[in-house]
Amino acid sequence: MKSDWIMVANATQARLLGRERGGPMVVLQNFAHPQGRAKVSDLADGRSGQEKTDHDFSGAAFQPHVNAKQKEHTRFARELADYLEQQAQPGSFRSLAIFASSPFLGELKAQLGAATSRLLSATHDLDLTSYGLGELEQRVKRALAR
Repeated sequence: MKSDWIMVANATQARLLGRERGGPMVVLQNFAHPQGRAKVSDLADGRSGQEKTDHDFSGAAFQPHVNAKQKEHTRFARELADYLEQQAQPGSFRSLAIFASSPFLGELKAQLGAATSRLLSATHDLDLTSYGLGELEQRVKRALAR
């Protein structure tokens, strides 16, 4: 029987949990992205605000400013979404609920593939990454019951 999956995430870490109907939650996978905690100055390549040109006579264009930390958050969201999509395509799980801090929840949802999006049953703007499995299970149950 396929299990229901719950992803608990923020911009630096995530846990993927599984639960059979009526059964306890189990940790399926842990993900870490320590670059999400790095200082912007440590991540920046020194080229922010650089002009981009295609050597055309129409002039220069400036790329919208996205700081290095935001790029790392997007990179982690894409990594998580890619993993979920690889599992969703063959039908490894029945449904997915995501609990993530804001604005990382939006980043993650934007990266989800088609197969994962079809299985997405709920999203919650809650950062539950610091809780142990027992407390986490109680908080997830309460949030899903609403």
